[in-house]
This record gives sequence, C-alpha cells and structure tokens, in this order.
Amino acid sequence: MKKIVITIDGYSSCGKSTLARQLARQLNYVYIDSGAMYRAITLYFIYNGVQWEQPEAVAAALSNIELEFLPNDQTGFSEIHLNGENVEHQIREMLVADKVSDVAAIGAVRSFAVAQQQKMGIHKGIIMDGRDIGTTVFPLAELKIFMTADTAIRVERRFRELFANNPLITIQEVKENLERRDYIDTNRAISPLRKAEDAIVLDNSNLTMDEQLVLAMQWVEDILLLQSS
Repeated sequence: MKKIVITIDGYSSCGKSTLARQLARQLNYVYIDSGAMYRAITLYFIYNGVQWEQPEAVAAALSNIELEFLPNDQTGFSEIHLNGENVEHQIREMLVADKVSDVAAIGAVRSFAVAQQQKMGIHKGIIMDGRDIGTTVFPLAELKIFMTADTAIRVERRFRELFANNPLITIQEVKENLERRDYIDTNRAISPLRKAEDAIVLDNSNLTMDEQLVLAMQWVEDILLLQSS
C-alpha cells in the first residue's frame, strides 16, 4: 500500500508525540519528533554559552551541530542524538523547556531544522509532530492533524510528566511556562503555530489515548483508501 506523510501540529502538552508514536507503531512508519530537534539545539546553546541574540554566534553554533535519530532497542522508538550523544532525557528538563521557544523562533535555527526534516520525508512513510509541520515543513502532506486540549488539562499533564523527575516543581511554574510557550509559538514572525487550512482538528481534552488512536486511524484509513482508488 502506498505510504503517506502524516503531520501532527498543536500546542505544548497536547499529546502530539504520544499520538505520533501510537500511529507509527500501528502503521510501521518512522516517527520523527521535530520538537526534540529544537530542544537539542537549545541544549547545545545552553551548554556552550551561545548568545543566541547574535546571528553570527548562532550561525557558528549551528555549523557544529549534528542531529540524528537512532533507534532505541528497549523502547522501539528512535531517540535524538546530539553530536553522537543520546540527549533524549536531557532535552526534557525544565532548563531547556524555559528557552526552547526563544531558540525555535530564530530564523536560522528554523531553516536549519526544516531542511533536515524535509530530507527525512522524501520517501514518505513518516509521522512528524511539531508546530509548523503541516504548514511549512510538509504543506503537501496527505494527512494533517491539528491537536488541541483545554489549557488546565495540558498544565496537569505537563506537571505530572515533570514532577516524576523534579518533585520540587510547582504547578504554577508549569502553567506560566506553558502560557509563555503558547504565546511565543503563536506570535513568532517565522512559521508561527497555526492550523493548516486542510488540517483536521483533534481536541483530546476528554479522550483516552486509545480513543484518540481509533479516531486518528480512521482518518488514516480514509486517506489510504483514497490513495489506492
């Protein structure tokens, strides 16, 4: 059966990566976490003291960054490697979460990441999630999903995720971080977060993971049926 490109865009902590992994497993597609790429770049900038307000410093830093996704045999999924080191866990820390939207708003950073993302989709059979995948990276993707959820629910989900590794974090910190990221993501000058005109909205505020997978799989099957006819 012909393979397609599936894009999943939406706000932070809507469960984009969860759905993407579910679909990748079900369809035997490659899952690419575009957000992990921006987080890894941010991690590099932080660890190396890069002044990202300075274009020359950003350009020099990007020339020293190599990103790749390599399979983790234990999880069955690909994980982000920065210059040969697995940084999947480091990029999920609050230190990175606080700065990633600022870094991702830089034009040179987005151009760097988008070029790599588009190469990954040449042969299709991939699922990529992020903020501008259906609008900028793969505007011709066969299936575009735009995920959203109630803000309070998103905050609670993010708090539970971070609390496991940082029991000192407060729900207010998480709320402020989420609101700030939403504002930056939707108001940045380059590739802001927005729903593609042909994207299907998935509000999973009141859906279980199984329920959202059933819904998304129906959309996939409808597209594949059209592709084969």
